[in-house]
Order: sequence, then C-alpha cells, then structure tokens
Amino acid sequence: MSSVKQISERKLLGVAGLAWLFDAMDVGMLSFIIAALGADWKLDAAQMGWIGSVSSIGMAVGAFVFGLTADRIGRKNVLILTLLVFSIGAGLSALATGLTIFLILRFIIGMGLGGELPVASTLVSESVATEKRGRTVVLLESFWAGGWIIAALISYFIIPSFGWRIALLVGALPAFYAIYLRWNIHDSANYVAKAEKEKPTVLQNISTVWSKNYVRQTVMLWILWFCVVFSYYGMFLWLPNVVSLKGFSMVKSFGYVLIMTIAQLPGYFTAAWLIEKWGRKWVLIVYLFGTAVFAYFFGYASTLPMVLTSGILLSFFNLGAWGALYAYSPEQYPAVVRGTGTGMAAAFGRIGGIFGPLLVGYLLVQKVSIGGIFTIFCLSIIVGILAVLFLGHETKNKELV
Repeated sequence: MSSVKQISERKLLGVAGLAWLFDAMDVGMLSFIIAALGADWKLDAAQMGWIGSVSSIGMAVGAFVFGLTADRIGRKNVLILTLLVFSIGAGLSALATGLTIFLILRFIIGMGLGGELPVASTLVSESVATEKRGRTVVLLESFWAGGWIIAALISYFIIPSFGWRIALLVGALPAFYAIYLRWNIHDSANYVAKAEKEKPTVLQNISTVWSKNYVRQTVMLWILWFCVVFSYYGMFLWLPNVVSLKGFSMVKSFGYVLIMTIAQLPGYFTAAWLIEKWGRKWVLIVYLFGTAVFAYFFGYASTLPMVLTSGILLSFFNLGAWGALYAYSPEQYPAVVRGTGTGMAAAFGRIGGIFGPLLVGYLLVQKVSIGGIFTIFCLSIIVGILAVLFLGHETKNKELV
C-alpha cells in the first residue's frame, strides 16, 4: 500500500474519529447532567429517565432517515448534515429553561447522533483495506472512550462549580471544528462506482435488506443492536445516579465514574487487536459475555472496591463489544444498501435505548433493587450473544462489494 493511501486512511480515521469524540462528549455529559438537572429542576426518577429516552427516540429516527439518505446522496454529505444538526441542538440546549424544551432539543441532538454513527462506520469500513478494516473501525470507536473521558472531566470539574449550562456549551463548541474537517474527506471509490451504476429507490433498498439473501443477517443485527443499546443506555446513562444510590456523594460518584470510563480505552484497544485474529463473531461473543457477567456483579456490588472493580470491567468489556459491533454491521451488506442496512439495524437498536433508561427510572420508583435492574440488562446481553452465536457469519477478510 502506498504511503499516500496510508495517510488518506489515517486522515479519514482522524476526521471521523474527532466527530465521534464530540458525540461521545455529549452522551457522556448527559449522564452527569441528568443527575445535576434532577437536583436543579426537582425531577423524579421517571422524568430523568425520559431525558435519556427522548435522546434515543431521536437517535432511532436519525439512524433510519440518515441511513437511507446516505445510500442516496453519499456518506460524506450525510456526515456533514448530521454534525450540523447535532451541534446546533447541543448549543441551544444550554439555554433551555425547562424540561419540555430540553426534551425537544435532546430529540434533535439525538437525530444528529443517531444518523452520524452508523454512516461514519460505513464510510470508514468501505475506505480501508480488507486486512485491517475491522481493526480500523474499532479504533474509530475508541474515540468514543476519549469523548467519555473528556465528558467525565468536564462534569467533574465544571458542573459542581459552574453548572450544567456551561458544561453543555463547552461540549458543543468543538463540534464546529469537525464540520470544517469534514469538507476534506470523500466517499469511497467503491460506493461512488456502485452509486453511478445503480440508483434503487428507498423502498427497493429496504426490500433488499429483508430479501432472502440478507434476512438472516438482518434478524441477527436487529436483535443484537436492540439488546446492546437497551443495556448500554440503561446502565451507563444512569451510572452516576446508580453510584450515588449506592451511598456515595454526587461529586464522589462523578470521580468514580471517571475511573470506570478510563477502562473503556483498553477495552477498545484489545478488541481492535483481537478482531483481526479471532474474527468479529468471537470477539463480540467474548466481550458481550464479559459485559453480562460484570453487569450482574456491578448491580449487587456494595463496597467501594467491588463497585470500582466491577464497574471498570463492565466498561472494559462493554465498549470493546461496541467496537466489534460497529465493525461487524456494515460488513453484512453490499455497498448499494450498506447505509440502509446498517442504519435500520441501528435505528431498531435505538428503540432499546428508549426503553432502557425509562425502565430504570420506573423500576427505581417501584423500589426495585439496583441488583435486580442490572440482572435484566445481564439477561438482555445474553440474548444478544445467542443471536450472534446461532445466526451470525464470520466476516473477517471478506471483500466488500
């Protein structure tokens, strides 16, 4: 491979990854801001659950609409559009004066986020050499951990002293830089060649995704995405609150969650290293199994060493699984429906993201224990493991067409 090609791939990874980092900053800060808003606006657990869930409703709509759009107008154009939607919504949310307007803006932000993530992984997957495609997409996902770490730092140092509005403004400003960078990337040659020859309608693309050739992959991805997103947003959006409910102050819980968040990075890097050795399927199964085990232990942890240890390992395995999921999903479909197939799976998964945070809020109001709640997420992840085990095909070294 020429050095020019390598530089181009690194540039694409950096540009897509930087925007991914800003997106993660927003989602990461939201988990801390929910805790702060609960105190500021006197919200109950059910209302706080809606803040997380309305973001997922937006993400479901965004993943579906922008996934379909990416197969029509190109991946690059959709990436620019989604980041604009996200950035404007994030900046305006800092000015919200009540729960209703904040929820509307969270929906708009969710649309941008939900549309961007599957389209970015599709573009990177199409643009990188086969032998390192999986590793590169997992490395793209690792920027998510960087964003969460920055979010935890902003939340730890800024929210207690300056309030959640300043934290949101700080988180929204850098996203405009990524818009500038996005003008310097291009759609993959593979997609451009296919798009010039074939111009199927949106309904034809949806029909292809559910056709006999792809129905098994589609069913597997939809189950997997739903289970992973349901458990992730249920657990991680409530993480600072859950740690606080275990008897620690809000400031201490922010600090402990920061420590857990740092564990995401080695989770991504080990998954990136293993994905071209073990393959996508077995990395997903192993990392999801680790997530299920430590979700259960975290739920029942009562001492600080157990809370930190299980929380660190939960972050490690869960985010490694996310990296493998984003690598695996675009490889199930040909270029002409890749955005549609990946976007629809992500959209269905975001429905799980709606119910996860709502379920936690509802169950807390019903006085269900944290251990009982996290057992539900443990079982959800096991369902995802079974879907990959029995329906998934290995895609390592598969040439994308």
